[in-house]
Amino acid sequence: MRDTLVLNASFEPLSTVTLNRAVVLVLQDKAVVEHAHPGLRMRAADVVLPVPRVIRLCRYVRVPFRRRAPWSRRGVLVRDRHRCAYCGRRATTVDHVVPRSQGGADSWLNTVASCALDNHRKADRTPEQAGMPLLREPFEPTPADAMLLTLGREDLEALPDWLSQPAA
Repeated sequence: MRDTLVLNASFEPLSTVTLNRAVVLVLQDKAVVEHAHPGLRMRAADVVLPVPRVIRLCRYVRVPFRRRAPWSRRGVLVRDRHRCAYCGRRATTVDHVVPRSQGGADSWLNTVASCALDNHRKADRTPEQAGMPLLREPFEPTPADAMLLTLGREDLEALPDWLSQPAA
């Protein structure tokens, strides 16, 4: 699981990596630990290293400008924190607000997380036609917010205050 956030040298979120990859970057002096799991240490023959939660690259990496976060089913579920937009229960599917058969697209603003029961009940109708109001409106996360949302809720809450929190 990717549970370590990687920041650029300018403190912008770049990606998430596995714990092993984060440790390799730190040991190769390509990154420094900005925030660690409290009280946890990794030990080797000559090295004691805090278990990194957030690392920052030592050199700036130029990233092509990203205007929008790429849409994906997994991204919608993560954005909505796996909660159904119709009833609030655990969501396992993605529902199109305007169904694809009526011209709805696979986009951030037209998809919401949904439980299988509500997805089936809504079927091929809009929420208004089905009488199923949305509990919260879908939104398009920024690329940085999408990156932070990929971290689990516990990891997100444990991040330092200086790191901007997503707008959800």
